Amino acid sequence: MSIELSTEPDVSADPPPEVRSSWPLYEVFIRSKRGLNHVHVGSLHAADPEMALRRARDLYTRRNEGVSIWVVRSDAITASSPDEKDPFFAPSGDKIYRHPTFYPIPDHVPHM
Repeated sequence: MSIELSTEPDVSADPPPEVRSSWPLYEVFIRSKRGLNHVHVGSLHAADPEMALRRARDLYTRRNEGVSIWVVRSDAITASSPDEKDPFFAPSGDKIYRHPTFYPIPDHVPHM
């Protein structure tokens, strides 16, 4: 989903902290100009996804370093627990074909 945003900074009056803290929390991911993937850069509170995109743009891309922004509500993220890493990732350990360790990677191949 793509949202059309104004290029102007978000100049709407910032509500008091007690109102902002009642807004949902969004996680912000930015893809840099030279990057191949989005990287988590922080979190922010916003009333809706459009506001989250504007606030993320204003907070995390001040020097025009980003080409793409993702905002995701924190309560929509499902993650594995670091405590469960051994049993959770164990099934892939016996599949050596998933790990390219048995052949050399040429020097001219970028990003591998």
